Amino acid sequence: MIPYPQIRPEIITIGPISVRWYGLMYVLGFLSTYYLAPRLPKARDIGLTSERMQDLILYLAVGLVLGARLGFLVFYQYDNWSFYLRNPLEIIATWHGGMSFHGGFIGSVVAGWIFCRRTELPFWGLADCVAVTAPIGLGLGRLGNFINGELYGRPSTVPWAMIFPDGGPFPRHPSQIYEALGEGVVLFAILWWMSRRPRENGVVLTAFLFFYGAIRFFLEFFREPDENLGFVWRQWTMGQVLCTAMMLVAVFLYWQRRIRRRPSADVRK
Repeated sequence: MIPYPQIRPEIITIGPISVRWYGLMYVLGFLSTYYLAPRLPKARDIGLTSERMQDLILYLAVGLVLGARLGFLVFYQYDNWSFYLRNPLEIIATWHGGMSFHGGFIGSVVAGWIFCRRTELPFWGLADCVAVTAPIGLGLGRLGNFINGELYGRPSTVPWAMIFPDGGPFPRHPSQIYEALGEGVVLFAILWWMSRRPRENGVVLTAFLFFYGAIRFFLEFFREPDENLGFVWRQWTMGQVLCTAMMLVAVFLYWQRRIRRRPSADVRK
């Protein structure tokens, strides 16, 4: 067992205002997308410039935050809606915690689609560019979870297990670090390699959906299930159910692409 590093969630506090590590991770994630996405080969092909990225980042930030919060309420608080109906301000109280990746992903997709409608950029090509850089923000976000001591792993006896401040007396997997490596480093390496060669629009996004879903599904076996939900189907968590849906969507998109490529049947003469 190794000791959990006691890092204050707040970087700096001035009166009632606090700058938190978790918020900084969001900012760094968006900055990485702003810097890297326009420099990808496909970005040049579709006309995604740094100037357009400035507007896109605003769309994505709004879509991600709204989607992540609403996704948390829909996917993880469906048995507690009466509380939010009695306390409607809690719906927007993101500072109390509660953000869902899958909701944030849906919100970002909707925001990106609206942006493409207004700028006439190709949606699938734009989605490919953003998907390549998304793992950077995901990995940083998991580091923020680790600093906050939240979303910790299941009890374990591995030598690197830790006792988290809110995780009881048992050593646990530092599953946030596993996810930072898997959803961040490994996924980024896969998508970055794919982006180096010309590919049909939508291929990289499809790969993101499948590989994120597969990596997260596996790593959920090391993560403590959500306290209010537990296992939602046999030994599956809500995260695994949603990741399965992501992988099925990826398979469907891949199948649709194969159908479009299939040559039409020869016409009899």
